[in-house]
Amino acid sequence: PLRYPATCMFKGSVEPEKYQYIIHGGKTPNNELSNKIYVMSIVCKTNKKVTFRCTEKDLVGDVPEARYGHSIDVVYSRGKSVGVLFGGRAYIPSAQRTTEKWNSVADCLPHVFLLDFEFGCSTAYILPELQDGLSFHVSIARNDTIYILGGHSLANNVRPANLYKIRVDLPLGSPAVNCTVLPGGISVSSAILTQTNKDEFVIVGGYQLENQKRMVCNIVSFEDNKIAIREMETPDWTPDIKHSKIWFG
Repeated sequence: PLRYPATCMFKGSVEPEKYQYIIHGGKTPNNELSNKIYVMSIVCKTNKKVTFRCTEKDLVGDVPEARYGHSIDVVYSRGKSVGVLFGGRAYIPSAQRTTEKWNSVADCLPHVFLLDFEFGCSTAYILPELQDGLSFHVSIARNDTIYILGGHSLANNVRPANLYKIRVDLPLGSPAVNCTVLPGGISVSSAILTQTNKDEFVIVGGYQLENQKRMVCNIVSFEDNKIAIREMETPDWTPDIKHSKIWFG
């Protein structure tokens, strides 16, 4: 079992009607960090059980370091697809780890990795708009674009109201990756994202401060390639949820 891995759903090119599931990184039961990437697919489905096949994929090139609290998504451009990995935390370099700081972590560098699942190639991109490392952010994939919302910067101990738009173009030659900083972001980390229809998502839970749960919910909607974030009617949380130290997200 892995804690805080990055996961996403992937529509393959060979059998587009069948989905695969991508899992990267996370913490192992021994508190070690994984840099492995797995592809899960359904091989048999009956009324009583579903059988999965899980395959480990090897990456070459700019291989992302072991991490957790990051995101992975798949974008589609010009009939091709590629994975996009961003953010997360990793243990501090081994040369800096002492007995007292053995489990100390730091933000990963804010590089954007493009992962070719077919050939196992990974390429890192440095974008000037992404200056600080982020983890436990919200990511939404739309066609050839990834939207990054919120997140927590460990170095600054802040949850900035980020909203980044990362677009990936996949021509015959080298991919092109660009980032745009958009207004109207929200301050949140460790939230749950649920898709309610083709053009709408709901953000629930998470934290707005270290010890302050985020009780408001947001609707994220898309229209004419534009993103809009607005608050929705807040559920009538029970006292147990309001005052409990345990929270979802």
